[in-house]
Amino acid sequence: MHVFADPTNFDAYLSGFLWILKLTGASAVFALVIGVLLAAMRVSPVPVLRGFGAAWVNIFRNTPLTLVVFFCYFGLFSTLGLSLAEDLNLNNYWLGVIGLSVYTAAFVCEAVRSGVNTVPTGQAEAARALGLTFAQTLRIVVLPQATRSVVAPFGSILIALCKNATIVGTIGLMESSNVMKDLLNANGDAVIPIFLVFAGTFAALLIPTGYFFGWLANRLAVKR
Repeated sequence: MHVFADPTNFDAYLSGFLWILKLTGASAVFALVIGVLLAAMRVSPVPVLRGFGAAWVNIFRNTPLTLVVFFCYFGLFSTLGLSLAEDLNLNNYWLGVIGLSVYTAAFVCEAVRSGVNTVPTGQAEAARALGLTFAQTLRIVVLPQATRSVVAPFGSILIALCKNATIVGTIGLMESSNVMKDLLNANGDAVIPIFLVFAGTFAALLIPTGYFFGWLANRLAVKR
């Protein structure tokens, strides 16, 4: 463990995982917002909206995340000149957030839609009979009930998102996977300890997250 006794290496290790947490947090928020909107489109009575939602899900669920992130960097930044920050590392961070968000939103959409399908149709029919619009019915009646059944899937999506965040390292962000690569290149005699530290940190973060969402799902489950 002499590698992490060096303050420079230890600071790089902490900085790498801090970028991972930042990527996960920001992308989770944006993916949730986009995913719920897409789910609303997929159950909408308007054919154009249903088609758009279905196209988004089918495209991003069947496209490798690496290609999505590469497009954000080489397409949006290098070709179209989209710059989101003057600092290169921060710019790559936001490009990564865009890629992770639009990709993960497809999975959030399907999770929410599956939750909507568990709500009895009579609930929506009763709401419409009371004069509520489609948007009001979805917001007031359907989504609050659907949310209770998708807590566990949300946990799985969040865990996958945290692991997927390492892909942003391919466009130059110094997150944990890039830091680990640099440490391995500089310390070839400590490959196994370095790997175990990084793998163990991910496990320490994600295993409790999985148990928490499992507990929360059981706590919020509708007793039948």
